[in-house]
Amino acid sequence: MTRSASQGRGPRPDRQRRGDRPREQRHRDGERTQRARISPARLVAYDVLRDVEDRDAYANLALPARIREARLDGRDAALATELVSGALRWRGRYDRIIELAADREAARIDARTLNVLRLGAHQLLAMRTADHAAVNESVELQRRVANPAAAGFVNGVLRAVGRSSNEEWDARIANSAGSPDAALATQASHPGWVLRALRDALRLEGREAELGELLAADNASPRVSLALLPGADVDVETAEALSIDPEREEAALAASGPSPLGLELAGGDPARAIAALDLPAGAVRVQDQGSQLAALALSRAREPRAGERWLDLCAGPGGKTAVLAAEAALAGSELRANEVSEHRADLVRRSVEAHADEVEVVSHDGRDDAAYGGDEARFDRILVDAPCSGLGALRRRPEARWRKQPADLPGLTALQGELLDAAVAHLAPGGLLAYVTCSPHLAETRVAVDRLLRRSPELRELDAREVLRRVARMPLDLAGERLSAQLWPHRHGTDAMFIALFERLA
Repeated sequence: MTRSASQGRGPRPDRQRRGDRPREQRHRDGERTQRARISPARLVAYDVLRDVEDRDAYANLALPARIREARLDGRDAALATELVSGALRWRGRYDRIIELAADREAARIDARTLNVLRLGAHQLLAMRTADHAAVNESVELQRRVANPAAAGFVNGVLRAVGRSSNEEWDARIANSAGSPDAALATQASHPGWVLRALRDALRLEGREAELGELLAADNASPRVSLALLPGADVDVETAEALSIDPEREEAALAASGPSPLGLELAGGDPARAIAALDLPAGAVRVQDQGSQLAALALSRAREPRAGERWLDLCAGPGGKTAVLAAEAALAGSELRANEVSEHRADLVRRSVEAHADEVEVVSHDGRDDAAYGGDEARFDRILVDAPCSGLGALRRRPEARWRKQPADLPGLTALQGELLDAAVAHLAPGGLLAYVTCSPHLAETRVAVDRLLRRSPELRELDAREVLRRVARMPLDLAGERLSAQLWPHRHGTDAMFIALFERLA
């Protein structure tokens, strides 16, 4: 019997599902299947690496935005954070390992593929991810975001990476390096010029042997520090007690670290810990304790008098300004905050909302008289938190080590000198000047100070180390014989903040 058309030629249900659907539908279904094989955290991590590399984004800003956009839960957000920070922090080391595994220079690998390989290498060498999962997810990620034809290349390179231990890779790096310094720089994932600058700064203190500890601290994820601004209704010990979770009987915040305003987050979301304190908006803020101490060094170098005029010359984004605003309010002093970028000036305004009526925020070039309110304006205290290389914050901004170059320094140091000269011209007799950089590079620290003193005989350098020891909550190991103070991540748990204090004699 001959089959009817409906019986013999009509598509069977299973065949419809497999191959006879329209091509466009098959493509969409395949895309959904592929999407399901890649964790959303890895997609977010890749997008942030691309933002950092292609758009010069800052990871600490791009990552939260991408996490919110993808609606990641706490676990996936933590995974994305670890992948991003690890891949950026260890980029120099991973790139060399990838080169050795691929027998190809990193510069000859497509940028998208290289980011996939960096994420895979971090999972294989620094996380508890199973090797097969790290490789398979990386291969699928490559197919999704980069050249699918290179998926086999990614598979082969990462399998080669996973076959050797960290110790074996470090040995191979050392054997292929041109010098011990080149080997150390690659193993510690610091550009060679940065490593030499850090060593020079430590050598000035007689502490060159601490270089390994410093490099390790740069590569460790720091705990989140917060500042409880002066004038709040509670002190840091009370804030610690208020943050105790009654169910877990553990405090979310600890009154620890060198700053008397400092709290450290034990874990979790800082915004949630801050909200749990139920204090006025702005009373508690995320801020490195080195930054807190830099502001306090100026406000507490000596007892302020009511009616003093204070100036934060390079105020953005406003962390130190917030501390100075609270200190000035308690002292009955006035604070003016200047920031050359209007966008960052808006950040400063938000940072001092609690003292909005007492702080004047303006936006001018700090070398111009307009920043001070006119050529005759004089201030009793001026903070020059100068633009710098940012080499002191590498643990919090891991991408910074790959962005800065030695060629950047002459322009930065010239700007620092010009800002200092302008500030000195507007410093009242007997007034105090604080020069601060988030950098230990000698060109931006002691060299800048010594040049300033030669140009400005009316200045006398004060003992910033004595001031910090008096202000700090705990004993501070401040090495060397200079009057300026250099904070360090490995020694003080802060950014590598440099602080020098001066008084105008006439």
